[in-house]
Amino acid sequence: MEWGVAVPFPRCGDIRMSSETPRKATDEEIQSAAEAILDAGYPIALTGAGMSVESGIPPFRGPGGLWTKYGEPPMNQFQRFMANPKKAWEERLSTRNDEFYKPLTEAKPNPGHFALAELESIGVLRFVITQNVDDLHRQAGQKSLAEIHGNWKLIRCLDCNLRFRREQVDFSVLPPRCPECGGILKSDTVSFGEPIPSDVLHLCATHAAKADLVIVAGTSATVYPAAGFALEVKQRGGVMIEVNLYESEITRVCDFSLGGGSADVLPRLVKAVSSLRRSRAS
Repeated sequence: MEWGVAVPFPRCGDIRMSSETPRKATDEEIQSAAEAILDAGYPIALTGAGMSVESGIPPFRGPGGLWTKYGEPPMNQFQRFMANPKKAWEERLSTRNDEFYKPLTEAKPNPGHFALAELESIGVLRFVITQNVDDLHRQAGQKSLAEIHGNWKLIRCLDCNLRFRREQVDFSVLPPRCPECGGILKSDTVSFGEPIPSDVLHLCATHAAKADLVIVAGTSATVYPAAGFALEVKQRGGVMIEVNLYESEITRVCDFSLGGGSADVLPRLVKAVSSLRRSRAS
C-alpha cells in the first residue's frame, strides 16, 4: 500500500469495533489518564467516526450504515473524477440534499468536540488529526487541526492545494477552476484511490513526530494512513489513550482504554485534567 494514497474508508472515519459490549470508564481510570496527559510534553489526538455518530451523522459501514444500504462507491472513484470532472461535478451538485449530505448539514459539535477544543485552549493538547469530514472540530473551535480525509464544506485545487468555501467558487463553467493557478477544483473530501493531499500528510507527520502521547477517540485506528500516525507515537515509546464505547483492535496495546462515548468520556477527562492542573499549581 502506498502511504499517501487513500484506502477504503467511510467519509466520517472508520467505526468497526471488535466487541459489542458497551463499557464505562471509572473515575479512577479517568484520573490516571489525566495524570498521563499532564505529564506528557506533546499530547495529540486522533478522532474518528464514533464522534460523528454521537452528533447524529450515520456511519457508512456496519448495521444501518449508508454504504451497507446503498453500496460502497467505486474503488476507482478518483480516477473516474479525473476522466470526466465535468460529469462528476454535475452529479455532486445535484445530490447535496440526499441522505449522504443532509446529516452533515444538520450536525452540531457534541461535548466531545468541545472538550478537545478546551484541552487545546488551556495549552495541553497540541494537535488533532481527524478522519472525519464533518467540519465539527472546526465548529467547536479547534485550531490546530488536520482533516486527513478532507472537509465536506471545502473545495480544493488539485494542483496547488488551496482550499475554498463554496461561495468563493464560480460554478458557471464545470469543472470549476482555481482562481489562483487555474487547476481543476474538486471537493476537499478524499475519494477512493485519491492521494491524501501532501500538505495534510506533512502536517500530520510533523506533529506525530513530536508527540509523546496520543488520545484515540471514536476510532479503532485501523484505517491508514491516519492510524499510522497514532501507532507511531506508541511504537516510539509514547502513551496511547483510547476513548471508545467498545473494545477495539487497539485496546490491548493501549496504556489506558477509557470505556464510553467521546461525548461522555472526553468532558470527564478534560475536567480531571483541569482540576489536576489547579492542584499541582497550588
